[in-house]
Amino acid sequence: MPVIHLRTFIRAPQAVCFDLSRSIDLHIISMKHTGEKAMAGRTSGLIELNETVTWQAKHLGIWQTLTTKITDFSRLNFFADEMVTGAFQSFRHEHYFTATENGTTMTDIFRFTFPLGWLGNLANVLFLTRYMRKLLEKRNQVLKDFAESKPSIA
Repeated sequence: MPVIHLRTFIRAPQAVCFDLSRSIDLHIISMKHTGEKAMAGRTSGLIELNETVTWQAKHLGIWQTLTTKITDFSRLNFFADEMVTGAFQSFRHEHYFTATENGTTMTDIFRFTFPLGWLGNLANVLFLTRYMRKLLEKRNQVLKDFAESKPSIA
């Protein structure tokens, strides 16, 4: 199972980073290049524990539909979203937030499996893990830029 670890330092309070990270609206902004839209469930605002969102976006040239659910939640410190339906066999994205003297360290741990047995494993090695890492890095950069300049979106 591939695991992506990312650590992003943000010069903004922990509460701002936590809320921006669960903002449906900011996620849409950060994935603008994929045409991502929230189609069902929570479609705007801040997603909460046990809520779902169904996304539609174009990834690797193919329109995808993916539903995720917030399965774990500890206000300001941590939340996790997991795939309910979609192209992956499974995924779990854990978001950790640690206050520091000058801001917040945001840590992402993204675990996923792709179907199709050995063919899925080959796709992971050749391009999928790299593609997912770049998506998460782009999202985190948008979140960082927004938190450090306009921390009021929800």
